[in-house]
Amino acid sequence: MSAALKNSKRRLAMAMIVVALWAAPAFAQSCAMCYNNAKATPKQAQQTINRAIFVLLIPPISIMTAGVMLAFRYGKRRDLEQNSGGDGASN
Repeated sequence: MSAALKNSKRRLAMAMIVVALWAAPAFAQSCAMCYNNAKATPKQAQQTINRAIFVLLIPPISIMTAGVMLAFRYGKRRDLEQNSGGDGASN
């Protein structure tokens, strides 16, 4: 593995950690009315709400994962074309 690839992976990991830590305070902020209504429901309804939240997260996470995978695939293909001199214009 080249040093540039290791360095870029390290930068990506650091960026992800920073973003995760930056977003952490947002978990503590919730609507007081929503919180009280959810707490007032029976235990089964609370479990249903939690399950529904996870179900609603599946499409955006899937779309973002597919986008990242396509970006990496495109980047890899572009790098291979540049390394092999695919266009023949570099003299």
